[in-house]
Amino acid sequence: MSRRKLEDKNVRKLTRIGNKSIGLTLPIDIVRDLKWKEKQKVVVKKRGKNIVLSDWKK
Repeated sequence: MSRRKLEDKNVRKLTRIGNKSIGLTLPIDIVRDLKWKEKQKVVVKKRGKNIVLSDWKK
């Protein structure tokens, strides 16, 4: 397996997780910058053709 080019570092594939779910792997440096932890709840919103992920507030 070859290493990705630096400009393609944030290009990811969607993967199927069962019949009705699709998963996406986030780059670890982005997750660390946001200080997110494993199993943390996040909110997914659609804005036009974009998706916005944000921290879940109680």
